[in-house]
Amino acid sequence: MAERHNRPPKRVFINNVDSYASKYIAKFLSECVVGADPEGENKEEKGRKISYRSRQKSFYVVGTVSDSPEEDRPHLREEYSSANREVLLSKLMDCDVVIFNITQHAEQVEEAFWAVKALHDKMKNFSGPKKFILVSTVMTWACSKPIDPEDLELPFTDEVFWRRLAHPNFQHHYNVERRVVKMGKTDRKLFSTYVVASGLQYGMGEQIFHFFFKMSWLGQKQRIPVFGEGNNIMPTIHVNDLASVIQNVIEHQPKLYYLLAVDQSNNTMEEIVTAVASALGPGKIQKKPFEEALLTQDLSVMELDSLQVNLRMEAVHIQELFSVNWCCASGLVKNMEQVVEEFRQTRGILPLRVCVLGPPAVGKSSVCKQICEHYKLPHIRLKETVSETTAQPEYAVGNSDPEAEDEDTASKLLYSLEDSMEQNGGLGEDHQLVKMLKHKLTSNPCKNQGFVLDGFPTTIEQAKELFSDEDHGSDAETSLSSSHGKITPEFVLVLDASDSFLQDRVMNLPERLVREQNYEQNHFLQQLNQYREGNMAEETVINFFDELDVSLLYLDVTSSSEPDSLQLIEKIFDTLGPPRNYGRTIQEVEEEERRDAEERMRREDQERAEEERREEEEARQRNARWEEWTKRLEESRQQEEELLELESVSMRTYLMEQVIPTLNQGLLECCTTQPHDPVDFLAEFLLKNNPSNS
Repeated sequence: MAERHNRPPKRVFINNVDSYASKYIAKFLSECVVGADPEGENKEEKGRKISYRSRQKSFYVVGTVSDSPEEDRPHLREEYSSANREVLLSKLMDCDVVIFNITQHAEQVEEAFWAVKALHDKMKNFSGPKKFILVSTVMTWACSKPIDPEDLELPFTDEVFWRRLAHPNFQHHYNVERRVVKMGKTDRKLFSTYVVASGLQYGMGEQIFHFFFKMSWLGQKQRIPVFGEGNNIMPTIHVNDLASVIQNVIEHQPKLYYLLAVDQSNNTMEEIVTAVASALGPGKIQKKPFEEALLTQDLSVMELDSLQVNLRMEAVHIQELFSVNWCCASGLVKNMEQVVEEFRQTRGILPLRVCVLGPPAVGKSSVCKQICEHYKLPHIRLKETVSETTAQPEYAVGNSDPEAEDEDTASKLLYSLEDSMEQNGGLGEDHQLVKMLKHKLTSNPCKNQGFVLDGFPTTIEQAKELFSDEDHGSDAETSLSSSHGKITPEFVLVLDASDSFLQDRVMNLPERLVREQNYEQNHFLQQLNQYREGNMAEETVINFFDELDVSLLYLDVTSSSEPDSLQLIEKIFDTLGPPRNYGRTIQEVEEEERRDAEERMRREDQERAEEERREEEEARQRNARWEEWTKRLEESRQQEEELLELESVSMRTYLMEQVIPTLNQGLLECCTTQPHDPVDFLAEFLLKNNPSNS
């Protein structure tokens, strides 16, 4: 036995280790250690259990990765690139087991086709037996005809895998499955191949169902969509159960080529979405045409096809051959609480629970408001919670019949609240108030995002009533631990200030705020004295939280100036850490998209108006220039005419006095004489009769 334990771990290759399913398969295999007898030390082990044989060796996991962050590559010993197939093939030759997952990325189908053929061609060069495991999808069964047309509820099993008909978009997956099975028949001892047809995977943060989980987590007032009729049966499997099946295939080396990996559930899409909506959201669904799913950017084409699958399946061979220690054998719906907790843990969207305490008028509500805006948390105030609860028609106090509820219940409770806060510090004998608050803190918004509890509890009795369950007697510690994990604050901020500072602040408040906050002088001093006396008692609220190991932050308020307030808030944000959520809610996203659309339309209108204004201005300037040029041209023409007119007057005068008289005489004489050469005659006449020659 010692010799078996000293064998080196099997070298396992997994493609795309940073993708959803491959990541958790790699994590699962890398955590399988050289085990002991499960009847011995592992009998009391909590969590995953593996058979004795499967715990003899651990696995040395290597694989290809993309450009994802390193935290998405758990327990990966060596990283390869699939770009150079020649180098990748040499790495595959060094591995004992090659796992190719084609359930998530379509481009990996061709890669798997190449890998199994390349390894088959190199069989003669193997240094030892190798296994090739193709992790495929039940979508290669999507169009299969019923085994018995008269019994439509008869499930498909892996015994009839040869009858499967693939979805048109998964025909390439089907072809690779056939190739893998065929390659394993050449020499089973040297190169064995397996096809594991996985159901739709869930758990550990989700992938196919992430759209519904995210919508439920964010959209507290929205109905979660069920695309289509919702009565299609969806074969599913938890991603860790899928990894356990693959680990059993490696260790047990079954003689079968084809295995179905689905859990024992036969849940419909409507059942799954309803369970998700109830666990994380408002619990309300709305059926929509499947065509609307095509408009959803969060769903890929492969995921859209998978959501339409309608198959009733049973994994017969896995149940008969393997001792898989299922974590969710009964399916997603029956294990929703566990899956939701995995979703929160994996996605890092754990609730942030904060309680803000302090004397009256110290600024608790202002601090709570800023925390809620920064972290997007519900702001829980006692009076608002009571008003909201008593406004519900089905609510009745001390009466099992909701219809018998007194119409004055709300006002009576509010009056009781104010009276008890004045006389007994807030709780008094009426535990209904605390029950309302506990109900509010256990609602889905508070369980998902967290909350900021404003100024409550004020007494140790209220704290014990709200954050512990005293009805279980000896199980009080267990109950307290459970409650602490759900509604007990993770951080308690204790604001404080001097009495003189608080009195000055109240005196400087507007009269309207004084009335709203009930800060009249006598009443305010009474509240302040009650708070101081409560903190001087032997058991205080602060001591209660300190015993629960809740993080306490003491903050002194010494000024109301803006710089000091900003410094106080920054210190609080540093203590609470970064936000633990997706960021904006669906309503905020839609509101921002609406504002962006309105802003875009406004900018377009402005640009269009500016363009029209520029065109009008250019036309106006062009017309003005044309008018100015025409005016100047007219003025120039008039000036030229006036100048010509002036010059022509002197010329006409000269001609009329000196030339025209003699010329007229010559012309008359020429007409009378009619010489043979009139021009020569006229010239001689002018010379003879020139007045200047006389």
